[in-house]
Amino acid sequence: MLPLVAGVDSSTQSCKLVIRDADSGALVRQGRASHPDGTEVDPAAWWAALGEAVSAAGGLADVVAVSVAGQQHGMVCLDETGEVVRPALLWNDTRSAGAAAELIAEAGDGDTGRRYWADAVGVVPVASITITKLRWLARNEPRNAARVAAVCLPHDWLTWRLGGAPGLAALGTDRSDASGTGYWASTTGRYRGDLLEQAFGRMVTVPRVLGPVEPAGRLDPAALMGPPDAAPALLGPGGGDNAAAAFGVGAGPGDVVVSIGTSGTVSGVAEQPTADPTGIVAGFADVTGRYLPLVCTLNAARVLDAVAALLGVGLAELADLALSVPPGADGLVMVPYLVGERTPNRPDATGAVHGLTPRTATPAHLARSAVEGMLCALADGLDALAGQGVAVRRVILVGGGARSAAVRRVAPQVFGVPVVTPPPGEYVADGAARQAAWVASGRADPPVWTAATTRTWEADPVPAIRARYAQAREHVVDRGT
Repeated sequence: MLPLVAGVDSSTQSCKLVIRDADSGALVRQGRASHPDGTEVDPAAWWAALGEAVSAAGGLADVVAVSVAGQQHGMVCLDETGEVVRPALLWNDTRSAGAAAELIAEAGDGDTGRRYWADAVGVVPVASITITKLRWLARNEPRNAARVAAVCLPHDWLTWRLGGAPGLAALGTDRSDASGTGYWASTTGRYRGDLLEQAFGRMVTVPRVLGPVEPAGRLDPAALMGPPDAAPALLGPGGGDNAAAAFGVGAGPGDVVVSIGTSGTVSGVAEQPTADPTGIVAGFADVTGRYLPLVCTLNAARVLDAVAALLGVGLAELADLALSVPPGADGLVMVPYLVGERTPNRPDATGAVHGLTPRTATPAHLARSAVEGMLCALADGLDALAGQGVAVRRVILVGGGARSAAVRRVAPQVFGVPVVTPPPGEYVADGAARQAAWVASGRADPPVWTAATTRTWEADPVPAIRARYAQAREHVVDRGT
């Protein structure tokens, strides 16, 4: 029997599990289960969903290694016995925005404070970052804060549970997820205990940061249908979701992964760490020993959904409409800040349409402007990465929005580089599975799995699209102004 490995994606919405052949990467079976809604969740719900996904996939009795990737930044607090202190605050919980501002101000006024944090740990505090949630907990729930003996991330906790929860000292994490906490520096590979203590008021146990192929332990035979009669499967170090996805699609230096979900991410594989004092580029690490600077936007596929609903058409028809109009939509420009924006930092901004004339007042022009506006907003992320010295040779386009024919055809015109689209898949879980195979192999280099069929989209860049967008972007107003 060929060796099999398992990869888990414990995301905000659901748990996905894939079981693949360790040598070729061929998919053997898979399972899935939902997570509850909300911005704070009892980690027990993740454990239950993992169990459901494992059962749906036929169990783990025949796998040689398992790795877990998951949503970044979530704060999981444990007491001295390993019990969860309170529901985990997720990355999208914004109640710690004030704490983020406090931490920046404590480091200096304005740009000085932001530069301090960028140089110290590669990220400038915002509400999503773990360290801000710890400050919020200390300020607002002192009784719970007093019980905290250890803090970890969602994927750390699940890996620890798979290993039988053998004490707080056994908690482990990886570089990619640690780099999103605000108290581990990707530049030095060390925790900044002084920053953690500043935020929380005292030191607590934090997970050991494992190397790219360093096992986190072995699967407890009693955990989730483990193998009772065979050597327990190895547990990989796991990773953050964006880093796992980049590994899953085979991104390397010069590749930028643009993920078009409801919101968007733009991340590039880099040989050197980044430190952006504006906070636009988060200086994350990846799962291979390199770095994964990342930009997040709030408006991506939601823009297409909103305009399709406005026009009363489906997404396929929206794409057909958009492609029926020439590049630049005859001067109609959409700035798609439907829910504010993070890149640039305009949380109170609204969307806007510019260049409306009798000629451009058609469904097709609006459809084209929506596609181009969404891609221009993501291209701002490409510019931010390039400004930090990240090479941008091609874009790997993934996520639900990448299925749009219009997005695929227009993207190279806006991005100015070739665009590659792999087939739809569970890229995060696939990256975790590839890591598990790497750990099981004991080799210096990751396995080279049979590449999925991809398509490359090329077109002459149309600089006028972005030039008009940049002009329109300057006229965006905030709510209430």
